[in-house]
Amino acid sequence: MSASKQRYTITAALPYTNGPIHIGHLAGVYVPADIYSRFLRLTNNDVLFVCGSDEHGVAIPMKAKKEGVSPQEVIDKYHGIIKQSFNDFGIAFDNYSRTSAKVHHETASEFFKTLYDKGDFIEEVTEQLYDAEADQFLADRFVTGICPNCGNEEAYGDQCENCGSSLNATDLINPKSTVSGAEPTLKQTKHWFLPLDRYTDFLTEWIIKGHKKDWKTNVYGQCKSWIDDGLKPRAVTRDLDWGIPVPVKGGEGKVLYVWFDAPIGYISSTKEWAAREGKDWEPYWKDKDTKLVHFIGKDNIVFHCIIFPSMLKAEGSYILPENVPANEFLNLEGNKLSTSKNWAVWLHEYLEEFPDKQDVLRYTLTANAPENKDNDFTWKDFQARNNNELVAIFGNFINRVTVLTHKYYQGEVPTPAAFSEIDEQTLAQLKAFPKIIASSIEKYRFREGSQELMNLARLGNKYLADEEPWKTIKTDEERTKTVMFVALQIAAGLAVLSEPFLPFTSAKLKGILNVSSSDSTQENRIENSWDDVSSKEILIPSGHNINKSELLFSKIEDKEIQAQLDKLEATKKANEAENKTAEPQKETIAFDDFTKLDMRVGTIIEAEKMAKAKKLLVLKVDTGIDTRTIVSGIAESFKPEDIVGKQVTVLVNLAPRALRGVESEGMILMTENAEGRLVFVNPDEAGVQNGEGIS
Repeated sequence: MSASKQRYTITAALPYTNGPIHIGHLAGVYVPADIYSRFLRLTNNDVLFVCGSDEHGVAIPMKAKKEGVSPQEVIDKYHGIIKQSFNDFGIAFDNYSRTSAKVHHETASEFFKTLYDKGDFIEEVTEQLYDAEADQFLADRFVTGICPNCGNEEAYGDQCENCGSSLNATDLINPKSTVSGAEPTLKQTKHWFLPLDRYTDFLTEWIIKGHKKDWKTNVYGQCKSWIDDGLKPRAVTRDLDWGIPVPVKGGEGKVLYVWFDAPIGYISSTKEWAAREGKDWEPYWKDKDTKLVHFIGKDNIVFHCIIFPSMLKAEGSYILPENVPANEFLNLEGNKLSTSKNWAVWLHEYLEEFPDKQDVLRYTLTANAPENKDNDFTWKDFQARNNNELVAIFGNFINRVTVLTHKYYQGEVPTPAAFSEIDEQTLAQLKAFPKIIASSIEKYRFREGSQELMNLARLGNKYLADEEPWKTIKTDEERTKTVMFVALQIAAGLAVLSEPFLPFTSAKLKGILNVSSSDSTQENRIENSWDDVSSKEILIPSGHNINKSELLFSKIEDKEIQAQLDKLEATKKANEAENKTAEPQKETIAFDDFTKLDMRVGTIIEAEKMAKAKKLLVLKVDTGIDTRTIVSGIAESFKPEDIVGKQVTVLVNLAPRALRGVESEGMILMTENAEGRLVFVNPDEAGVQNGEGIS
């Protein structure tokens, strides 16, 4: 390997195949990992970017039980959806595998046996939570309860998603089985443990004394906290029938713990790639000059920075991660993303509803990335990022340049005259951008990098606005040629530098400019690398013909955004309806108490909104015995004109009550339906006369 070519192994957290990918996964892991990998390839590095489906988590049999299918059907379904979604969204993995693959079972089993044979595990009989009704031990996610650290009542047996604490199922307060709902008991069982306490000195030397302070603050801080609190042995096996069987005597009926087998999935995915490509996998995991980088969410820090490195150290022949740039969490419209509550923007659905806007979502998630703190995705911000930045800045600049080039020069790049000072300054600024953006990406500041890219488009817009070629074309044709030549150099620079952030846009722009990417077979192609943007005097030469102008981006209308907000509102109401429980029965009354209620069928004959009252309607109701005024708090649910003629149930012998100066002489009976909307309690039989009693 030449000194200029660095080898990188990039991993992205393996997604569970218990559901599709949503924007939280994208913002936290896959978009930043893809930006980084694309950038490293563009700067002539040897890059391997691997991932795969995690198909052995407890979440899989849980999902299978809920859907009434086999775990195999669940993993096949969601592996297909996830892999296709990544491909359609432009996440450019070199290999996307799955942990059900034979190569993974063999790799994980071999890894376990290596540590077992070296005596790196300890065997212990411990008490585990057991569901007597279901006759099974309860793995982590089969238990919920109160988090001992923050009091969250919906913590899982391995982790509290509210405070991020890593837990053992026995730590939970008031644990409950998710299988039967029963309160579990403790029962003895034998397991193998990785004694993390043996690796305290190694981890201290590697992370704390090894000056990993260039790691993100949240990653370094969490690691230091774990080490300072004292590491304890961690079980690497589980009592389950779904997963990789424990490959040693005494392991019958047990499987490898998913957080032992999942990170090994990076290695098995590399082996799968190497076998397909005819390459050697070992340098990507065992050459000390290779840089290993894990992209994960903050909830996986302990596994990638404490447990997996300890496993690699125990095995002895693997390199350790150079960096683990974990992101914080992304919320949706002010609420935490939740797969179980369907509170998410699912990638496969987004791609169906916005089929040509992959880069809009990539840009929005990057510009608002939760790099240092939790951030919030809103559909209004998504619309604004598209309309006010991608369309109005980036797209506007490219459109003006290409349209004017065709208008003035029939699409041919003009020959410039002498450059003015502003031309020289602008070209110098263009040459500075590769280094500026590279610096942000190399520091995992992808949000900052995306904004620097947009600053390059702003530079182009400002240059055109200041030099006004649409005016100089009438007075100074040579000056106009120079201005358009310089503007086209900026456009060519954007075509290259946008690729990590906006790969579909980059490809489209290269097509418009009639330049090619490095893998093109076009003869006499114009090919610019990342470094060329800063080193070449000319990126797109005079006499070169560009293709017809196309819009890079299109505006997103309010109605498109409203449709997404309506969808979320429907989800919110469905969740409320599902979680709603009937009010407990009131105290018992005697039959005589009930007979005192006089309920009659009536018809609304007039209805109008009460002045200065948001919720109240004033109704005239024919009760069959009289016509009376009733004030009802239903104005937010019904328009007055829609309920005139409506037959309703009226409590007629309720004592009159003045509401905002109007005497209300009864009550209309209402309830809520499954969607949480108010509905009338109507008479059962059509044609019931006003005045008929309800009994």
